Amino acid sequence: MNPQELCTKLEGVIGFPVTPFKDDHSLDLDGYRKNIRYMLAQPMCALVAAGGTGELYSLTPEEVRQVVEATIEEAAGRMPVIAGVGFAGGLAKRLAAQAADCGADGVLAFPPYYPNAEMDGLVNYYSSIAEASGLGVLIYSRDWANYTPAQAERLAEIPNVVAWKDGTADIRRYQMIRERLGDRLHWIGGAGDDMVPGYYTIGIRAYTSSISAVAPKLSLKLHELGAAGESAALNQLVNDHVVPLYALRTKRKGYEVSAMKVMLDILGLRGGIVRPPLVEVAEAERAELQTILDGWRSAGFLDD
Repeated sequence: MNPQELCTKLEGVIGFPVTPFKDDHSLDLDGYRKNIRYMLAQPMCALVAAGGTGELYSLTPEEVRQVVEATIEEAAGRMPVIAGVGFAGGLAKRLAAQAADCGADGVLAFPPYYPNAEMDGLVNYYSSIAEASGLGVLIYSRDWANYTPAQAERLAEIPNVVAWKDGTADIRRYQMIRERLGDRLHWIGGAGDDMVPGYYTIGIRAYTSSISAVAPKLSLKLHELGAAGESAALNQLVNDHVVPLYALRTKRKGYEVSAMKVMLDILGLRGGIVRPPLVEVAEAERAELQTILDGWRSAGFLDD
């Protein structure tokens, strides 16, 4: 897909499927396909294969290829598929070229493994991803990759860099970056479903949702209320059905993935275990997740 064309598709919910593993930590590709088909029953605007929720950093390049190809096959052209890319120079280039070979529509460029790298090195890193793939590049600002407006402007000058996904939840800085760059990039909220009120208040109309892997109807309702400017209803929905999950997810590092996997397993889909260094959800907190799912079902966000 042409990089600019990709941006025109990115309005609404961008789904983030998890990557299920079997008990021996091997890839459960059949389970993954089942999960994707479940998500595709709802009208999301795109899917990210092997993203953060999809445990990109625990996958081998061959596993990334399998996940990306399976996503593309299941999507069957109904929506763009964006492939996660990261690690470091040589491996990032390999994954970027592989994404294009698989037929992905764009790549989501994670920060490189090296924290607080020099800006010249970061420009080279993202440039190599753009050149190797030839696809539209979404820069994912998160963790140590928390850029100033001037740094973001340098990255926006890289050919094929077309979108910015904020994963910092720093609305003030995001506003400053958007003010400096205007419509030179497409803007995406990416720090969590609980941040939809903040993102949509400043005019963003697309966000990446990990909840979409479990309750895509809830994710779509968040977008619908945010886009309509129904702030009171949106805030109530977030307080009732999103904050409890995110409060649990902050209890231990890695729960942002393992909690979603437990919920999928409860629903009869396929979550499975996580790979180290992520940790499994404690038994008491599994009961909390069941309660959250019961609330989503009562509210009509899950089918009986």
